[in-house]
Amino acid sequence: MRRYLLATALAACFTSAHAAFRIPGFELVQTAPVETTLTSDDLRGPLEVWTELFDNAKSEICIGQFYVASVPGAPFEKVIERLEAAGRRGVKIRFLIDKKGVNGLSEKSTVERLRAIPNLDMRVLDVSQLTGNGIIHAKYMTVDREAAFIGSQNFDWRAFTHIHETGLRINDAKIVGQVQAIFEQDWAAQAMLAAGKTVAALQPKAAILAHAAAVALPKEANFLIASPGGYNPAGVPDSEAVLPALLAEANEEIRVSMLDYAPLSYGPNGTRPYYAVVDNALRAAAARGVKVKLLVSNWNLEKPAIHYLKSLAILPNVEVRIVTIPKASTGFIPFARVWHSKTLVIDGKLAWVGTSNWAGGYFDLSRNMEVVMRNEDMAKRLYALQEQAWGSQYAAPLDFNKEYPKPIKGKEE
Repeated sequence: MRRYLLATALAACFTSAHAAFRIPGFELVQTAPVETTLTSDDLRGPLEVWTELFDNAKSEICIGQFYVASVPGAPFEKVIERLEAAGRRGVKIRFLIDKKGVNGLSEKSTVERLRAIPNLDMRVLDVSQLTGNGIIHAKYMTVDREAAFIGSQNFDWRAFTHIHETGLRINDAKIVGQVQAIFEQDWAAQAMLAAGKTVAALQPKAAILAHAAAVALPKEANFLIASPGGYNPAGVPDSEAVLPALLAEANEEIRVSMLDYAPLSYGPNGTRPYYAVVDNALRAAAARGVKVKLLVSNWNLEKPAIHYLKSLAILPNVEVRIVTIPKASTGFIPFARVWHSKTLVIDGKLAWVGTSNWAGGYFDLSRNMEVVMRNEDMAKRLYALQEQAWGSQYAAPLDFNKEYPKPIKGKEE
């Protein structure tokens, strides 16, 4: 894991010199893997944005993450150093982390380092106790209840250097307030579960309607959605209901960027029950003539997901391309060098940046958040970001006849 010094040193070279692409209330933030051509001169990186947020914090920082991982010498160390500095100057820090994440992908030394920060309180939430089999998959923070960040970037050194990621720095007051409300709700849920109390769903689970267009979409141009819907605070729509409704609005083109795509959820005892909510909506769009372009990572080539991906790609009006990020010059890095951005553009007018992969387990069982923006400037910029990879040397059309090898994720075979 530590064979990365040359590559990570390059990351700091393009985090501070960039301009910032903004629309009112939002800044688009990108991680481009080092040693690739996927950089963007008009997008700041998360290293600059996160440290800026921590440096400007006056009273409170709230963070929700799946897991935490850093290693000595990585540029990401600067993020933890600035968080430590905030704690030392009296900023109250609350850190909510997922139980599966803290026991799985997390670096023990990073967990211990965070727990030692002055004025930091860490809680471990087992989302599975709420939904049956879920996680905190949202990657987010709020600062002083005035700013927020939502994106695909985990609290992980690799997400700042070796993985393609997309996020949003948010100053929209209503959305920041809703993100804060989600954090407060989950923070309180952890305390109740730890005390042996039952946490009931705050609102009834939104039904997935047979006709997605019948779902009442928010009237605001920009709005937050989240999952699982039964555990959303009042006023925060259910991602599982809103996404099919948005796809039903498409008239010309749907552009999707995702780590992986599969109509399968996560059931008991390792089962993968069929989950057709998103798949049905995409297929319905293609059937009515909407062009669908799906950009996914090479991790999506794993069975059985690859079979469903091929069955989608073979349809008229659907194109699927696989993104493969080359190994770093310093050698193999576990759980890195992958396309991880989660974005959507509809008809060049609607933009979506979130934390969910488009598969079961994310919209139905896990805590995730997405920001929807009916803004052509943001849609145009996200479209260009997707197109940059779509036409790059790293992307290739899905071959229906090819037997793909199992992708290497955590270790080399």
